[in-house]
Amino acid sequence: MKSWTYRLLQPFIILLGIVITGIIGFMVIEKYSLLEAVYMTTITVTTTGFQEVRPLSRSGEVFTIGLLIGSWASFAFAITRITQFVTSGEINKYIKARKLMSAINKLHGHVIICGYGRNGQQAGHTLEAHNVPFVVIEKDEARMERISADYPKLICFTGDATEDWVLKKAGIENAKALITALPDDAHNVFIVLSARSLNNSIQIISRASDHGSVPKLKKAGADNVIMPDRIGGMHMATLVSKPDVIEFIDFLSSEEGEPIHMESVAFNVLPDAIKNKSLKEVMNWKKTGVNCIGIKDPDGKFVINPPDDIIIEKEMKVIVLGTKWQINEMKGNLK
Repeated sequence: MKSWTYRLLQPFIILLGIVITGIIGFMVIEKYSLLEAVYMTTITVTTTGFQEVRPLSRSGEVFTIGLLIGSWASFAFAITRITQFVTSGEINKYIKARKLMSAINKLHGHVIICGYGRNGQQAGHTLEAHNVPFVVIEKDEARMERISADYPKLICFTGDATEDWVLKKAGIENAKALITALPDDAHNVFIVLSARSLNNSIQIISRASDHGSVPKLKKAGADNVIMPDRIGGMHMATLVSKPDVIEFIDFLSSEEGEPIHMESVAFNVLPDAIKNKSLKEVMNWKKTGVNCIGIKDPDGKFVINPPDDIIIEKEMKVIVLGTKWQINEMKGNLK
């Protein structure tokens, strides 16, 4: 971005330098006043041909010749550079980059996806379905161009996510989560380390291809580590052992069925009227049809299908299940 800005402004900076040089030169060599020097520089650079303020000295004539040659060369350079920007599409890239940065600067609480291969794209589709804003960083320029053409509204740019400045460009200071889905575990570890140092409170989810990389990624700062191959294998095996259950879940989460959503409701967002109350009272408060499938206790342990009489206390979370409409209505009641 900074390079493009400099390259675009460079010819104009040179022209400005020529004008300033002319003004200073005439004031020093010919002892002209500021207005006279500006006048002489203007008619010289623009080759207008009006009469001089007064006859030039030999030094003034030599200086004027140099100023003429310099201004012509500068104009030629400026025209060439501007033409290159227009014909090569650099101006369009510059404008696109400016719009991209403007869009990213407006984001807060977004998700950053590093690597937009199969796993990254699936994460993006899911986030989009849940109306969660996200930014994509992809190193492969050709892939990024194809994706941008297919999804023109996608906020994405080409860059190496292992570089701190790239993560900063994606707005990591204001992001709530980062998903690194690169196929190379070493690169994922490096991104996790960088992201954690730039935003200590961000949630980091990393992909891992090798089981031995899981403890390394967690030690580097990843909150969760996902092994796609392992999950895929378990899914296929479960289709054999419990085909109806898996097919039903797939149907509900597909475009054909009613999309189901799970949401974590923290104690601190609950209205005061149902804080420190039983789970039954919490779920019956302005009931929207969502169901509780578990809770997370203060120690971080999960309780599946908890009893109705359990008290929802500080630092606990309630995990609910429902349709997208039900979840949105529930969130509206909590505001």
